[in-house]
Amino acid sequence: MKTKPCLTLDDVRSIAAAAEAEAQRHGWAVTIAVVDDGGHLLWLQRLDGAAPISAQIAPAKARTAALGRRESKVYEDMINQGRTSFLSAPGLDGLLEGGVPIVVDGQCVGAVGVSGVKSSEDAQIARAGIAALG
Repeated sequence: MKTKPCLTLDDVRSIAAAAEAEAQRHGWAVTIAVVDDGGHLLWLQRLDGAAPISAQIAPAKARTAALGRRESKVYEDMINQGRTSFLSAPGLDGLLEGGVPIVVDGQCVGAVGVSGVKSSEDAQIARAGIAALG
């Protein structure tokens, strides 16, 4: 039987705190979502001023990154390059940049999704959160 690392509540709190700090450093009102490797929501935090819709988009981006084991931007790029049929992929509805997988020892253990500012800035916040794991 194989074993793999998994996120603890302390890990999730560290990720969320670092992501929040990155967003606040820039004055960005966003929602931050952290999911496990199956895309199940572990953390959702909507900062003051973040649009209500961002609370739907951030978890979707995170789930897409976790299930696909790659950044959600990959799917956005694929669609923008003409592969519009990918919009019908089952279970993936966060096909926008801003979802970043959390990889530990070569294993995807979850993902962070952020929504509320430009998608490249959303991804920047997600990466800052993940960097808190070391």
